[in-house]
Amino acid sequence: MAGLHNESEQEPLLGDTPGSREWDILETEEHYKSRWRSIRILYLTMFLSSVGFSIVILSIWPYLQKIDPTADTSFLGWVIASYSLGQMVASPVFGLWSNYRPRKEPLIVSILISVAANCLYAYLHIPASHNKYYMLVARGLLGIGAGNVAVVRSYTAGATSLQERTSSMANISMCQALGFILGPVFQTCFAFIGEKGVTWDVIKLQINMYTTPVLLSAFLGILNIILILAILREHRVDDSGRQCKSINFEEASTDEAQVPQGNIDQVAVVAINVLFFVALFIFALFETIGERAILLGGLIVVWVGFFILLPWGNQLPKIQWEDLHNNSVPNTTFGEIIISLWKSPMEDDNERPTGCSIEQAWCLYTPVIHLAQFLTSVVLMGLGYPACNLMSYTLYSKILGPKPQGVYMGWLTASGSGARILGPMFISQVYAHWGPRWAFSLVCGIIVLTITLLGVVYKRLIALSVRYGRIQE
Repeated sequence: MAGLHNESEQEPLLGDTPGSREWDILETEEHYKSRWRSIRILYLTMFLSSVGFSIVILSIWPYLQKIDPTADTSFLGWVIASYSLGQMVASPVFGLWSNYRPRKEPLIVSILISVAANCLYAYLHIPASHNKYYMLVARGLLGIGAGNVAVVRSYTAGATSLQERTSSMANISMCQALGFILGPVFQTCFAFIGEKGVTWDVIKLQINMYTTPVLLSAFLGILNIILILAILREHRVDDSGRQCKSINFEEASTDEAQVPQGNIDQVAVVAINVLFFVALFIFALFETIGERAILLGGLIVVWVGFFILLPWGNQLPKIQWEDLHNNSVPNTTFGEIIISLWKSPMEDDNERPTGCSIEQAWCLYTPVIHLAQFLTSVVLMGLGYPACNLMSYTLYSKILGPKPQGVYMGWLTASGSGARILGPMFISQVYAHWGPRWAFSLVCGIIVLTITLLGVVYKRLIALSVRYGRIQE
């Protein structure tokens, strides 16, 4: 018979130190090992999902131009946004699915969709026309496959105790970030193959610097499915860490520890969705004490980062003088400003114009953003965003409690995907028409409103078990 799990054997990542949890009912060693093997497989799933997104992100534009010369930068924007749109639509669906069926099912189906999307991407050269629309479909399908993020986080929330959850959510975010970072690195490794590469005539497959990364991603997806089938098991524990005897998706499960009764605080749930949306929204513009205090601190740090970006001083940006020679803006419109900025024509006719486009009128009166401003802002936002991201997921899972969280996690993931769609659209339009002063001022205003919302609901952002007095905060 398997022995009882000893606390000294606990080795979860990022802060689950031995003795950090008191067990009401000791967990068997077999259950403990199986539970953490399953969670770590989901860490891998999150990593590979992120790699699948970023492994071609640098080559989408040249590949799009190669397969369909009619594509322009506006269409590129739709291609990029299609991933987030697909994820936004699919996340609640997969989350709902995972509430009533074994989590293996939505995970495997979502990964198969991603594999199919990568194969379609590799064959974009085949159609005789409208190739750009096939790329749009391929990236959208990849986003649908990435909807399994909701399943990964809901499984982890249900398979960890309250004290384990923060470190587990941190590991998921770390794997996600690592995938985003390493994806372009993997792509760079295939650059030596070149644009032409080789062609496998039997199956009409071109193996080049554009298709090899997605073929690798498809292979890793198949490997991920095999590991899920072989290792992933259904596990649920309550906030105290007491394990379920069995999980029956047809009937209510019989647990050693009954799921605590009590209504979920819907106000806190909605507030976290809004907070997470803003965190992802402001991060998309740059393209991630206790949880509540860290979330508040992260928002404040991000606000300071954007505030520093506000232009100040008297130094105006350089203008692309070539536009002036072409009389794209009448001299009478800007009068003395244009005269004061005028310089002699460039001596080297081959030199490309640099600086701000004269078509953006705000360039003529908006001070430059200095490099030191920019770097300081990047550092602050790089510190603040991960805190906001991690604490949003952690607080959200604790507020929901040990009940099935698939649908709720799906909505939270959809909220983040919506932010990644609207964020770039917002910043590009405001920045183009009114410049950085208005763009970053509006973002600062949004963050202030978000901090105000956090202050209003601050006392409600507590775990369900703490709220009903079953566990001390």
